Amino acid sequence: MGDKNREHNSRADRADYYHLIPGIPDEEFIRGDIPMTREEIRAVVLSRLRLGKDHDLCDIGAGTGSVTVEAALKSPAGSIYAVEKRAEGLELIEENLQKFDCDNVKLIAGEAPEALNDLPRFDRVFIGGSGGRLPEILDFLEIGLKPEGRIVLNAITMNTLTSAYQEFRKRGYKTGIIQVSCTRTKSVKEYDMFDSSVPVFIITARDVGEEM
Repeated sequence: MGDKNREHNSRADRADYYHLIPGIPDEEFIRGDIPMTREEIRAVVLSRLRLGKDHDLCDIGAGTGSVTVEAALKSPAGSIYAVEKRAEGLELIEENLQKFDCDNVKLIAGEAPEALNDLPRFDRVFIGGSGGRLPEILDFLEIGLKPEGRIVLNAITMNTLTSAYQEFRKRGYKTGIIQVSCTRTKSVKEYDMFDSSVPVFIITARDVGEEM
């Protein structure tokens, strides 16, 4: 019993610590073969989401659940909905939710936008993967997103960036786009080398009445 209590307290302490610091280190997450948003990108995504303590967020294409976990810690009085269609992803998300002691998350097995039909409206939406169905998802969010809501989307290719920008503008959103690339050093034998990641475009879309 004592060991279990210490383990629970350790998880709670870790959750309290990461509540204050965005960009939980990648190695803290349980990972499989599904791609995960790197911690540096995740920190910027969280800053663009501007989560309040009671915000409800939907993470579309949740993958391993890294953004879901951080959102759950940032919005302890809100509800987080993690939408993922892959069985491996759902298992990883569940494991990471247990590790970080997140109890305000609901896992949604399925593909957006159909998987969103029975959910309440959202304050914030993060789109890490749309499965090529961004127009349909945005059509749904015209009703599913609360007034003055905010959408953040990650794009790796110029084609995705261009099409997403056009879809947002067509619907009257005010958009902001930043490009983020990360270069880390890693040790190889006695040398330190640079390890660069693929640049990511982060698009923020909001109602005209909300500050960027």
